[in-house]
Amino acid sequence: MQKITPCLWFNDHAQQAVAFYLSVFGGEEVDRLYYNSAGPGPDGSVLSITFRIEGQEFIALNGGADVAFNHALSLLVGCENQAEIDRLWERLLVNGGKTLHCGWVQDQFGVCWQIVPTMLDKMLQDKQRAPAVMSALLSMNKLDILKLEAAYQNSK
Repeated sequence: MQKITPCLWFNDHAQQAVAFYLSVFGGEEVDRLYYNSAGPGPDGSVLSITFRIEGQEFIALNGGADVAFNHALSLLVGCENQAEIDRLWERLLVNGGKTLHCGWVQDQFGVCWQIVPTMLDKMLQDKQRAPAVMSALLSMNKLDILKLEAAYQNSK
């Protein structure tokens, strides 16, 4: 069992959000809890859904109040290649998702995702080349591995 589980608060869209995230990333629903007569939600309605994507458990909570997600918390997804970046980027944009800068996407529910190549961390650790890579990154919305690699290679 993992020690820390992110909980995503939705007004009453937990079921739709979980179905969407499982369609984007794959994974599985682990369990559901329902409101009872002692809870603030209607008796028998979904309180929360625990689900797992890429081995990580999450909880989607129908909190009953419209609390907006913002950029203060994002979920970083490391991608092995451009095809994976492209696929996840497009899937997260459906139904009103928004393109943000530097590899960030805000999905239809307002959750922010960073869709980044796994090699980016290594590039940014190179003190001499990192400024060129960061400059290239800051000019992009969806990250382009070939352009990031070119910035890295050309900054020797």
